[in-house]
Amino acid sequence: MKKFFIKIIRAYQIFVSPLLVRLFGGGCRFYPTCSDYSIAAFQKYGTFKGFYLSLKRFLSCHPFSKKPYLDLLK
Repeated sequence: MKKFFIKIIRAYQIFVSPLLVRLFGGGCRFYPTCSDYSIAAFQKYGTFKGFYLSLKRFLSCHPFSKKPYLDLLK
């Protein structure tokens, strides 16, 4: 199951993310990017915790977030 999510994220990185950068400029405000963070979370923690950490990260991805820009998996 985690391989399925990783493939979806990789497809997003290849096909969707470049279009969003061209249309809106900029990119992810975090380092590593949200998609790279999600892949690392799935690889390190598996499907359920990886999904939880990814969702938590995506929900904090907005200009008013008080989270630091550097957010690594521990």
